[in-house]
Amino acid sequence: MITPEIKAEIDQGALFVFNHSGGKDSQAMMIELLKVIPPRQILVAHASLGRFEWDGALELAEQQAREAGVHFLVARAKKSFLDMVFHRFRTKPTVPSFPSNSTRQCTSDLKRDPIAREVRRYMKAHGIKRVVSCMGLRAQESPNRAKKKVWQLHIRNSIAGRTWHEWLPIHQLSQEEVFAIIYAAGQLPHYAYLLGNERLSCVFCIFASVKDLINGARARPELYAEFCEAETITGYTMHQSRKSLIELTGIQPVTIRSAQPAHEKLAS
Repeated sequence: MITPEIKAEIDQGALFVFNHSGGKDSQAMMIELLKVIPPRQILVAHASLGRFEWDGALELAEQQAREAGVHFLVARAKKSFLDMVFHRFRTKPTVPSFPSNSTRQCTSDLKRDPIAREVRRYMKAHGIKRVVSCMGLRAQESPNRAKKKVWQLHIRNSIAGRTWHEWLPIHQLSQEEVFAIIYAAGQLPHYAYLLGNERLSCVFCIFASVKDLINGARARPELYAEFCEAETITGYTMHQSRKSLIELTGIQPVTIRSAQPAHEKLAS
């Protein structure tokens, strides 16, 4: 795991940012990296999706950071997933309103960029010039992730005297190995995995399995109803299969009782 490049960054006092979604991969990554990186050089960062993420995801990441005695940071975007969907529908109604594999602005706008912004602020406040952004992406998850470089310089963020690298420490691990690491450390993964979820973070993800979507609909019926309404209003489907949520889950949405249903967001 520790290559000469990583050893050099540790020796130079680089800040290692653990991008922690609250999911199993982030959890296992942190367990492994705590074995080799000094706690004083670690910052755990969570991109909060508010009511659009699984309950307990932020708390799991925060607890792991607290127990390790390292700094914990929460980054929040200025918009939500459905804000993005309806903005796209208003401005480009002939283009699919939901993100897709080729237009994944949900990842960049709601997770990656907010974390990068807060990390830059943290670095400036503490006089840090070197950072290694650690992400729990694994090759087994998809062909696209299998092609990703395990170590690379992030050119866009390596400015103003900063050196910013991206590292995928558990890229070659299998799902079974990830869970084994968590249990061997005496920890438990997020409860959604015990329900059969394959993915975590967003309650409803464009890449979610049918089981994930069913679990989300049962756990958060009011949010499920908003997503179903968003599909009806825009005329586009959320999931990459291009099937509607109702088709995929077989679950009819309940009456929306949220503070601002989807149709109100469209007008705002």
